[in-house]
Amino acid sequence: MKWARRIGIGLSGLATLFFILDATGKLLRMEPVLQSTQELGWPPSAVVPLGVVLLVGAVLYAVPRTTVLGAIYLTGFLGGAVATHYRVGSPLATHVLFGVYVGLVMWAGLVLRYPGIFKAAFSRRPTSGATLR
Repeated sequence: MKWARRIGIGLSGLATLFFILDATGKLLRMEPVLQSTQELGWPPSAVVPLGVVLLVGAVLYAVPRTTVLGAIYLTGFLGGAVATHYRVGSPLATHVLFGVYVGLVMWAGLVLRYPGIFKAAFSRRPTSGATLR
């Protein structure tokens, strides 16, 4: 196994672990999670649904067949986190951009595991016999 693929697996595992731990805290309605959610302007009733949404994304990302769908799904989730922190005036580098950092780790892991994704996304030529008209 090449070093890039190994690093990609490690980064993807790290991102998946973070998402699962975050979802678990929400699903178990842990007090620090409830408190921080309220500080961000979300009602306590939103914690479990957010945990379910996050867990679904983590599972989609962890399964190789749906990993791209999971990455796109979680990118949207992380965008919401960035917007929420920005709206309440959280510190930029540590809170607002944290979702960006996690997203970069997630996508870097994906691209290092499957380099064809990067090539397909940024290639000027159609791939797999597809035609653009």
